[in-house]
Amino acid sequence: MVITIDGPAGSGKSTTAKLVAQKLGFKYLDTGATYRVVAVAVLKNNISPSNEQEVEKLVPELNIRFVDTKILLNDEDVSSQIRTEEIGKLASLCSTYKGVRENMVKLQRKIAQNQSIVCEGRDMGTVVFPNAEIKIYMDANVETRAKRRQKELSEKGISESFESIIESIKSRDTQDSTRKHSPLKIPDGAIVIDTTNLSIEEQATKIIEITKSIF
Repeated sequence: MVITIDGPAGSGKSTTAKLVAQKLGFKYLDTGATYRVVAVAVLKNNISPSNEQEVEKLVPELNIRFVDTKILLNDEDVSSQIRTEEIGKLASLCSTYKGVRENMVKLQRKIAQNQSIVCEGRDMGTVVFPNAEIKIYMDANVETRAKRRQKELSEKGISESFESIIESIKSRDTQDSTRKHSPLKIPDGAIVIDTTNLSIEEQATKIIEITKSIF
């Protein structure tokens, strides 16, 4: 079974997806992390993120693997490197490139093959797994999403001002929803959950209840 959870940055989908997967005994796939790894690789190879042709040329050469809780790029653990706001912005840009998305979709489908899995991202139910048994779209107001993001960064020892996080989220929303290839939108048949006033536990409970009511 595939459960997809789509939504904008800070909607709570990553933490919720992990908890849902844990409670259901499913695998968890953070697809946004795959694009963040691309962004890290772009910087490491001194490629301009705005050079679409060079970025697309680099991607097929990358070996991206998920091992336990670690994310490896060519056998280097980049789990912490991919979580900065700078990498988030670059990942959003790189994800607009058709060649990047095609390669990442192949990788994501390969990881999910023959597994019960919870996959979260921005085009899970629309492009990557359009036939998923359960499709969820999570959203929340910008202020709530910024607070969550600031808390997440703080727990990782990363300091970012509330104002800069809000601007970053708004910028990413615009970029993600207006990009030419696989824009962020509500998938057909998805159940929309407003998480503004919900805790992570409440969000997970809702999705588990939806899953059990259908299967």
